[in-house]
Amino acid sequence: MDSNISNLSPEIVWKHFAEICAIPHPSHNEAAIRDYIVAFAKGHGLDYTVDGADNIIIRKPATPGMEDRKGIILQSHLDMVPQKNSDKEFDFDKDPIEAYVDGDWVTANGTTLGADNGMGVAATLAVLESTDIKHGYIEALFTASEEVGMDGAFGLKAGELNGDILMNLDSETEGELYVGCAGGVDANISFRYDEIGGCPEGYTAVLVEVSGLRGGHSGMEIVLQRANANKVLFRLLRGTMGKYDMKLASVDGGGLRNAIPREGRTVVLLPDYHADPFIRDVENYEKLIVAEYKGIEDEISIKASRVDAPGSYIDEHTAVRLTDAVCGCPNGVISMSTSMPGLVQTSSNLARVVSEEGEIRIQCLVRSSVNSEKFNLAADISSVFRLAGAECETSGAYDGWNPDMDSPILKTMLESYKSLYGKTPEIMAIHAGLECGIIGGVYPDLDMISFGPTIKYPHSPDEKVEIASVGRFWEFLRFTLENAPKK
Repeated sequence: MDSNISNLSPEIVWKHFAEICAIPHPSHNEAAIRDYIVAFAKGHGLDYTVDGADNIIIRKPATPGMEDRKGIILQSHLDMVPQKNSDKEFDFDKDPIEAYVDGDWVTANGTTLGADNGMGVAATLAVLESTDIKHGYIEALFTASEEVGMDGAFGLKAGELNGDILMNLDSETEGELYVGCAGGVDANISFRYDEIGGCPEGYTAVLVEVSGLRGGHSGMEIVLQRANANKVLFRLLRGTMGKYDMKLASVDGGGLRNAIPREGRTVVLLPDYHADPFIRDVENYEKLIVAEYKGIEDEISIKASRVDAPGSYIDEHTAVRLTDAVCGCPNGVISMSTSMPGLVQTSSNLARVVSEEGEIRIQCLVRSSVNSEKFNLAADISSVFRLAGAECETSGAYDGWNPDMDSPILKTMLESYKSLYGKTPEIMAIHAGLECGIIGGVYPDLDMISFGPTIKYPHSPDEKVEIASVGRFWEFLRFTLENAPKK
């Protein structure tokens, strides 16, 4: 395992990425990476600001002879998604990411890598550090807590930025230029339940665990139709709850709102004489799910085992209503774009189902490039759960980013890419929430574009970044800065 990624080319970018990997920076725990960025600015004599939303803005003057170019804002986010394999001992708040070279890629040992958006941060620091790139006035905007609600972008105030062009470095396919993105809204659901104390006499506790799913980014990978651990788990419960005199003790499925759930677990109570038949049903159910997801999921595991009896269980009425509602909840791709073939227009990710201390909390992230569809789908989800007796609310709504095909920076970058590589890059929109939409709402006159190196399977422990694409991304960024539009 070659962990010396600092020697990869271009070294100026990989050096910074290696340093970023060494600093824990999951969402809402970004103080250390923020201190690193501020120390960098001070060390290079650059003007900087940390605003009230914990965003950092660093300013670098134009190089001699480039003062007539439009000011460019290089934008990336500081936080990473903390996901790990269940058998990996790792503390994202303390441990450095164990990045290593795997053939043509850099990946991490059992965790997310953080190339999303560490590569954008690293490239920006490389530009700020460089002495051999000609460029106009540059502002580097490092936003806070993007992955859990775009907190930094929402907190950005008017008057902080002076640039003319926003270059978001958070896209994940090299050779594509992104000019639009989906908006989103969270659907937050809660059930109250009666905790029935103890385990009935003559009952056995059985733990069911769903694991080995591929998961991934709930926007980028939703089109791949990967299994959702919450859906898989509750489908099993629905099929067996009536068959056996089953009681639901607890459930814990999924994790982050913007990651397709990879794992889920539940503890159920069954009459002693039903425990073995139920475990056999779980074995058969695993075979069924493996067959259904053949070619999509390679390592599905659905296992049942006896465990110690829990101290309480969920009342039967709530357990049945919860199970039906989760099974009926819209999930996955809802509609495809008619204007851009292959692009998901509207989707939902049933991200989290967890029971604790008399409450079951459920979270869905709805995405759409059409605002009316986004809110309608969130209302549909709420309707399903309200019929089951839950309380529902929506939060964190943000608009998408509408493409501007007459954008000056788009024209410049199309010409630059063709000049460098002899071909025209793809112009794309993305079914994910880039910060461009929110920042553009505060700074409506910004000319915006998004691009980046090739990153596969972000938001999952399979995340990896293609080494060669980082070199092309860096070369393209440099060339674009040197040929930026004039004022």
